[in-house]
Parts: sequence; structure tokens; C-alpha cells
Amino acid sequence: MANPYAAVGSASNAMASVRGDFGGPGSGGPLGDERTSARAVLQRLLPYVRPYRALLALALLCQVVTVVLQLYVPIIIGSGIDLMVYQGQVDFLGLYPLLVRLTLVTIGAAASQWLATALTNRLAYNTVRDLRIEAYEKLQSLPLSFIDAHSHGDLLSRVVNDVDQVGDGVLQGLTQLLSGVVMIFGTLCFMFSLSVPVALVVVALTPLSLLAAWAIAHFSAESFASQQQLQGRLGGYAEEMISNQRLVSAFAHAAKSEAGFDEINEELYGVGRRAQFVSSLSNPSTRLVNGLVYAVVAIVGICGVITGWPSALTVGQVQSFLSYANQYMVPFNQISSVVTQVQTAFASARRVFTLLDVQDDRPDAAGAEDLTKPQGSLDFSHVYFSYDKRRPLLRDICFHANPGDRLALVGPTGCGKTTLINLLLRFYDLDAGKIFVDGHDARSLKRQSLRAAFGMVLQDSWLFEGTVRDNIAYGRPEATLQEVIDAAKRAHADEFIRQLPQSYNTVISEDGGSLSSGQRQLLCIARVMLADPPMLLLDEATSSIDTRTEVLVQSAFDRMMGGRTSLVVAHRLSTIQAADCILVMRNGQIVERGTHQELLAAKGFYYELYESQFDRKA
Repeated sequence: MANPYAAVGSASNAMASVRGDFGGPGSGGPLGDERTSARAVLQRLLPYVRPYRALLALALLCQVVTVVLQLYVPIIIGSGIDLMVYQGQVDFLGLYPLLVRLTLVTIGAAASQWLATALTNRLAYNTVRDLRIEAYEKLQSLPLSFIDAHSHGDLLSRVVNDVDQVGDGVLQGLTQLLSGVVMIFGTLCFMFSLSVPVALVVVALTPLSLLAAWAIAHFSAESFASQQQLQGRLGGYAEEMISNQRLVSAFAHAAKSEAGFDEINEELYGVGRRAQFVSSLSNPSTRLVNGLVYAVVAIVGICGVITGWPSALTVGQVQSFLSYANQYMVPFNQISSVVTQVQTAFASARRVFTLLDVQDDRPDAAGAEDLTKPQGSLDFSHVYFSYDKRRPLLRDICFHANPGDRLALVGPTGCGKTTLINLLLRFYDLDAGKIFVDGHDARSLKRQSLRAAFGMVLQDSWLFEGTVRDNIAYGRPEATLQEVIDAAKRAHADEFIRQLPQSYNTVISEDGGSLSSGQRQLLCIARVMLADPPMLLLDEATSSIDTRTEVLVQSAFDRMMGGRTSLVVAHRLSTIQAADCILVMRNGQIVERGTHQELLAAKGFYYELYESQFDRKA
């Protein structure tokens, strides 16, 4: 009788379909940040602002109203001064209406300013919310190869911190810049209405402020980009060390961990100090120009009052001009004060958009179908795969499993056992060959329906912050409490769960908190038992469980695997002796296949592995 697990087909045909490097953009290497121009960043932001253009229009309108009312105040004050220039010659009848008008204008300016701020904040928060949602959804659509190849802390920093910087800097900073532009043009209009020659003097001095602000922004831009990159790198390092703090402490590497943190932190400090120093020059520089403009206007205005040259002015008009000179320079001060915030925001926006531009996981093939009522037939036909194209990993992998079969994968660490599971679930795409599920090419099936057909328990247990019940019911949120309890009993987890403070309603922290590794693994096993999938993938599922509990859990697995196709990865060979077929892997190839007894009788590589484990136990 032919061996149903034997390889079939032609390897030469499979090799003919070998593709080039996997993944395309972003499939490996560090995630670079493009030096996108400020204009391009703004163009990318516009689609996120467009749904809230009504808020933007109202905010700008309120800013215009605020500026007009603020600029009207010096006119009122100047008119009032002209009504009380000489002692004993105060026109109180003329002053009273001006005081009432001044009060109303001041109240109106304050109200419109408050409304403009409220609208701007709402615009910023809504835009940031949408951008963060898209960034998080992007993480869900990225290929696993990309997630594996990049710092998780840096990716989180882009989704959380950098998006916040975009809202705080770009949106609110640009709103201030827009209001500043309105202030500049409004002030010029009022000044030209009072005296064209004096207004021209102010305009002639304006390039000094513009030159100072431009130069400082230009020289600080690169420093702020480097600052944001280092912040992402520092966040990634801190996340890695904190999440593995027990291991760091166990190896007494606390000092080394601190040294690594200090090294990055010092580099960030140097870059940040440089950026802040350059940007801090902008405010005093523009204020220096401010003072120069104010002094020149005062001198020219006094000349106008005394001599009538270059323009005849009253004392009140000079006072109005001095107020306008101050207000005219305020936007330039605003530009200098927000330059740090805006530069940081542009650097953050580039990092966010670089993430959004990474190529998504390959979409399902056109016409991809759902895997309905899976029976559990599996075929690997001349599968080739490598993470690094210069170092082939899997070579000519071929095997077949009938529905209900139990297959075991054994072999030394790094031979490709877990990789086969990743390929089966299409976490990675093949270099060559094909994988069939129930006779369907896996690439012709929708990923979601393919993965839904499998239940998986990994060597590294994953739990999230929530109740024990929620963690077990992760695959079936609609499950009743009794169903959750039944699954926990089958996984032999019910006993320790009931000893927790609130039993199944006990809230556990991320990654299980104080639960032991074995208890966390039992919860993951209960999760799969509750989901009751048609096919099972067990990757060292009992590695963190003591020998006594392993016997109990193995009996539960035996019941659960009844009638289901199961693919089991195991290092402890005692756990897979009942498998229908054991595939022995070495250096990325299947070197032996057969039952436990057949492989022992052959006295090959499997026999050596089994004997080595027996010798260690002895």
C-alpha cells in the first residue's frame, strides 16, 4: 500500500515558479522616513481636514472677526486721545460713546477668539482621531514579515506620539499662522488708511523679520526630523527592555540596559538641544526687529505731529500707529514661537505618512473564495521558502494529510517547523510550490476564511488585559459563561481559575500578569477548545506545563483532535508518539516520515533525537 504521506509531483515544475524577493517596499530593513517637503505634507493632510471644512471655515471666519475687532480698538483709543489732548478741554460727551463702543468691541473680540479656539481644537481632535484610526488599521493590514522586521516600540510611537504631534503642531500651528496672515493684511489696511508714508516705512522694515524667521526655521528643520526619529528609537528600546524586564534582571543586565538607554537618550539630548537652541533664537530675533520698527514709527510719527512731514498726524493717530506697529509684528512673533512646534509636527507627519505608505499585505487573489465547511485535507507540494533570499530555509517540502489525520513535525531548532505553520496560514507567501487545503490552492482562498478554519496554540502564550472569561472567549465572544467553564475544564484550567480572587471575572493584566507560564498556556488552550475549530495547529502547546498537567492536557487534546486534522510541532517526542505520521525535518528538508515505531525501527535521525532525549532523562 502506498504511503499517503509520501511526496508527489515534480520538483522541477515547482522550481519553475520561483519568484523574486518577497514583500516589496517595507518587507525588511529599517523603516526609513522620507524627506518629504512641507508642501507635500500639507497636501497629504488636506484629505483628513476636508470632512471638517465647515469647522475650518467657521474658525477662519471667527479669526477674521477677531482680528478686525482687535484692529478697530486702536482707532477708538486714538479718537479718544484726540478728544482730551489739552488740559481742561476734554470732550466727555464724545468720550462716552467711544467707551461704550470700546467695551462692546473688546467683548466681541474675546467671544470670537474663544469660538475660534474651540472650533480649531475640535478640528484638530477630529482630524487626529481619523489619522490615528487609519494608522492603526494600517498596522492590521501590514504583512507579518514587516511587523517582525521592525521595532514594535517605534511603530507604536508613530501611531500614538507622532499623530499627537501632528494635531498639536500642524493643525493648531497652521491656524495661528493663518490668523497671523489676516492680522498682517488687516493691520496694513488700517495703517495705510491713516498715513501712507508711515505705513511704507513699516513695510520696508518687514523683510528683516521674515529673513530671521526663515533662516532659523531652515536651519532647525533637520534637527527636528532627527529628534523625532531618535524618539521613536528610544521608545522602541524602552518597550523592548520593559516588556522583558524579568529576563534583564535574571541575567543581571540592568546596568547594561541603562547604558543602552543612556546612549540613545544622550544622542537625543544632543540633537534636541541643538534644535531647541536654534529655534529659541527666533523669538528674540523677531522681538529685536519689533523694537526697531516701534522706535522708527515713534520717531516718524512725532515728526509728523511737529512738522507735518512726511505726513500730518495727530497725537491720537500716532498712538494708533504705535499700537498697529506692535500688532503688525505680533504674527511674526507667533511664527517664531510656533516654529518649534510646527517643525516637530512636520517631522512627525513624515513618520506617520511613511508608515501609511508601506505596501499592504498582498490582497486576496481576484475571485478568491471562502473556505466553506472545511474537511481538513492538507497538501504541501514542493514548497520552497526563505526569509533571506541569500539563505534558503525550506526546500522541496512535500506531504499530504487526510481529514482527521494527526501529523507531527519534529527536528532541531531552526529547521523550519514553525515556518511551515506560518506558510499554511499565509502569514508569509511561498517562494515556490503550492499548499492545498481541501483541494483548494491556499492562495485562491480568502485569508480570513482560511485562518478561521484553524485553531492555534503557540509556544508563546498571548493574553490581553481583561477578565479571564474574556480571554478564553476571544475566539467566540458570544459564548456563554457555562461554555467558557466547560472549555476551561477540558483544558484543566478550571481549578486554578476558581482560586483567583473573582474566579472567571478576575481581571488579568497584559500577558497574564502574576499567572505562571503554565497557567497562561492553559488559558490559551482553553481558548482554542472553546472555539472548536475544524483543524488544529499546536506549536509546542504544552511546553510551559508541568509533566503531570501535560498528561491531563494531552488527554484533552486527544479528545479535541478526534476527527480533526492536526499539525503538531513538538520537541518533547513523548507527546507525539500517537501521531498518524511524524515528519522529521533537518536543515529545511523532510528527511524521514512515518509512525513512531517505524522511525525507531529505521534507526535514522529520529532515532538519534529520541535516544538523546532518553539519555538526558536517564
